Amino acid sequence: MTTSESTDALPRRTGLVVIVALVPLVLDFVTKQIALTHFSADEPVRLLGGLLRFSLVTNGGAAFSIGEGSTWLFSLVKFGVICGMLWFSLRIRSRIWAVTFGLIMGGAAGNLVDRVFRAPAPLEGRVVDWIQLPNWPVFNVADMAVVCGGALVVWASFRGINMDGTIESDEPAESARKD
Repeated sequence: MTTSESTDALPRRTGLVVIVALVPLVLDFVTKQIALTHFSADEPVRLLGGLLRFSLVTNGGAAFSIGEGSTWLFSLVKFGVICGMLWFSLRIRSRIWAVTFGLIMGGAAGNLVDRVFRAPAPLEGRVVDWIQLPNWPVFNVADMAVVCGGALVVWASFRGINMDGTIESDEPAESARKD
């Protein structure tokens, strides 16, 4: 590993994680409230020649409505993942990883809010989805945040950017070099 700065000199990015997480969480909540008052499954709003549709759908399962009878389990797992990511975020010193964690946590929290507070019961609530593209399932802002965070995980990993702010190098480490 090589780095231009000592890892200890880099600031922790926990505050950035929390701020970034709040953005999709708030946007998701606000847009879902708008969707609940203005859209329906029966009469979708078509934009851009039908390329984009706003159609209100609720989902009691995981992605693609898988496991609708296990909503409470998804809720508990999602809560555990968010808590684990919060704890792990204390180690983050890289801006890109802070943004990544924030997006994933904010998106997960957005859908968890639905599961906890929406009908039919706590931990069994149905997630509000309302955005649809051709040949794609209906989704929401929280889902977009999770997908963008996942894409950043792949990008940062391929770039060799570690969570502690160091960057992987193609050069062998000092101790591994033969003189």
